[in-house]
Amino acid sequence: MIYVNTDFISGKQIGETIGLVRGSTVRARNIGNDIMASLKNIVGGEISDYTKLLADAREEAITRMLQDAKNLNADAVINVRFMTSTVGQGMAEILAYGTAIKFA
Repeated sequence: MIYVNTDFISGKQIGETIGLVRGSTVRARNIGNDIMASLKNIVGGEISDYTKLLADAREEAITRMLQDAKNLNADAVINVRFMTSTVGQGMAEILAYGTAIKFA
């Protein structure tokens, strides 16, 4: 399924707007990553374990958003956006959302 962060898809005509679709996941840090992150905080640099955690969470949120679109028989999702919010100490929700459409 096509998904884009624009309000159109080049070469395609939107026939119907189905509506909002979304997918989310909540991820938590673990104590091992926290210890390494604390050490990295002292010397500086990227905390690659957290980068991977968030990248995996974004992919899961996209997968769930696309499944929501498929359930509505959409052809594509436009205006895809991400949102992150803190759920609790050490936990974050990643939300992917967009507009499901059918082509003309």
